[in-house]
Amino acid sequence: MKVQINTDKNIEGSERLESYFSTEITRVLSRFDDKVTRIEVHLGDENSAKGGVNDKRCMIEARPVKLKPIAVTAYADSIEKAFFQATEKIKKSLNNTFEKQQAQ
Repeated sequence: MKVQINTDKNIEGSERLESYFSTEITRVLSRFDDKVTRIEVHLGDENSAKGGVNDKRCMIEARPVKLKPIAVTAYADSIEKAFFQATEKIKKSLNNTFEKQQAQ
């Protein structure tokens, strides 16, 4: 499973940030390793320098083998919170998708 981290122009995409988020997403989704080809994480700040409540966005797109991509989005007041909320959402979505696939 390949992990790709993308940031918008308002988020500084340092090597440390990318390494940390890649490690976390790989750890959380490790049980889907053979069922998902790629995970894309998109981090953004909706309001740029203006600030605001829940203006940090994390969208995670998973590409399961032989299925359509699955995407989830979470908003929070920090990139880390948005990331962990989106990680939980994608884990649940993948779980449901593969459970439905096994039931057929």
